[in-house]
Amino acid sequence: MRNTDRYPVEGANALWQLYKTVSFWKVVKNFIVIQIARYTPFVGVKNWLYRTFLRMKVGEQTAVALMVMMDIMFPELISIGRNSIIGYNTTILAHEYLIREYRLGRVIIGDEVMIGANSTLLPGITIGDGAVVAAGSLVNRDVPAGAFVGGNPIRIIRQSIVDSADVRTESGELAEVLDDEEAGILH
Repeated sequence: MRNTDRYPVEGANALWQLYKTVSFWKVVKNFIVIQIARYTPFVGVKNWLYRTFLRMKVGEQTAVALMVMMDIMFPELISIGRNSIIGYNTTILAHEYLIREYRLGRVIIGDEVMIGANSTLLPGITIGDGAVVAAGSLVNRDVPAGAFVGGNPIRIIRQSIVDSADVRTESGELAEVLDDEEAGILH
C-alpha cells in the first residue's frame, strides 16, 4: 500500500473542488516554473528552479531530463537524492484526485537512482538508493534499494544490481561478475 494521506470530499468530485484544496495562484506559479524547467536544457538551472520556486529537495549532480512533468499542485512533496537521473517525459505525482476523496503522498527518490523515460511515479512511494526503474514503468509501490524494476505496474526484475566496477578482489583487482544465467541461478 502506498503511503498517502486521504482527504474525503462531499458533493462534486475532488478535482471539481480543486481550488478548495490548493491555491489557484500556487498552481499558476508552479505551472509556469515547471513548463520553463521542462524545456530548459541546463540541468543546473533546472535544479535551481525546482529548489528555489517549488521547494523541492533535489540532490547535487541530479539530472532531470527534458519534458519531465513534476506535480503541479504539491511539488514540495517530491524529494530526489544525489546523482540520480530522471528520464525523458517522466511524470512524478504527489497527489491524486478521486471521486469522493483526494490523496497526498511524498515521493522520495534515493541517491544514484535511474528512472527510465516515460515512467510514471504515483504519490506515496519511495525508491531506494541505487535502484533502476525501466523505461515506461508505472511505479505504484516502493522500490527496494538496488532493485531493478519495470512494467505496468512494476515488478521486481532483479533484487540487487551489482556494478562490476565496484566489485574488487582483496588485492584490489576487478572481479568478474556473472549475471544470473552465467552463474546458473534460476528464479
